[in-house]
Amino acid sequence: MKQINPLRLSPFVQALIAFAVSMLGGALLLLATGHNPVTAFAALFAGALGSVNNLSECLLKAIPLWLCGLAIAIAFRAGVWNIGAEGQLLIGALVATGLAPFLQKLPSALGVPLLLAAGAIAGAAWGALPGWMKARRQIQEVISTILLNFVAIELVGYAVHGPLMEIGGNFPQSAALPENLRLLRLLPPTRLHLGAVLGVVMTAATYVLLFRTVAGYQLRALGVNATAARFAGMQIERLIILAMAISGGLAGLAGAVELSGVTHRLFENFSPGYGYTAVAVALMARLNPWGIIGTAFLFGALEAGAGAMQRQANVSAVVVQIMQGLMILSIVATSAYQFRKEKSKKGLDIRQAPPTEVEPSSAEVPDEW
Repeated sequence: MKQINPLRLSPFVQALIAFAVSMLGGALLLLATGHNPVTAFAALFAGALGSVNNLSECLLKAIPLWLCGLAIAIAFRAGVWNIGAEGQLLIGALVATGLAPFLQKLPSALGVPLLLAAGAIAGAAWGALPGWMKARRQIQEVISTILLNFVAIELVGYAVHGPLMEIGGNFPQSAALPENLRLLRLLPPTRLHLGAVLGVVMTAATYVLLFRTVAGYQLRALGVNATAARFAGMQIERLIILAMAISGGLAGLAGAVELSGVTHRLFENFSPGYGYTAVAVALMARLNPWGIIGTAFLFGALEAGAGAMQRQANVSAVVVQIMQGLMILSIVATSAYQFRKEKSKKGLDIRQAPPTEVEPSSAEVPDEW
């Protein structure tokens, strides 16, 4: 029977603490700036959950965060710090846009899957590149993925000002996708589309991959202790590239889904930072695929309600961004506190680096990883 560590808070409790801290911090900030927190939060929650249409908008904003959060979770569990989901999302949307003219005569049942697959494959290739650089050239993936984000942003800017710019258009954007390449809406007249169902499918697939396959076990073992994984005979370089490719594929899929389901065009500032926010979404869920659904919806609700709060209570939407930052700081703080308490109970000096020599037989990966 698995023993429960009284020092370790469950992810759900950590999420509740983070949400409470963010609400308290937001309330104090509103008071300091002369606003009524009750009025502001009432407008925030009404704008997010006040009607079926508002609820659908929350889910709509959560879908790209959801898919990118899964992408981050896979990479982070493998110990690879993919900060490039933003660029991978943009590349997925870019390639899907470029392929759209060749798919416009196909039936929707064939054209839409091909469009989404193209975005996923492009994102996988863009993610595998920094994975290869880390595996073969020992280039830090944090640096390479961040730099590739800027490359992707510039490529999108070039495309919508040049080869992909709509004919006769006055704005730097691509032509609108034809109807047969747009995702089916689930609850007309709301904008909620089939991407929500796809998110559930991808969540289940991610869970199965990580916890029910040999490859997933190896990825988690790599994230827990790369030295032990190498002693156990695992191909570390191949696993790093694999983790980044799968991660990039999910982020690229998010870009194609956003293009096909929401914007129907590619333009500058296509993403308001979904790839960056997804890091917070994944960390708040403790890299649990099913938990990411809840945290993505929470961040989506905050984004959807921010506009209503700004219109009705005259409060800047920046307050919501500050609340999101407080959530992340709270998660980091509680995790660090638990780490120190556990090490203190074991009588270890947390300032000392962990031992590098590990017996291969002891490379056991617990389920919560």
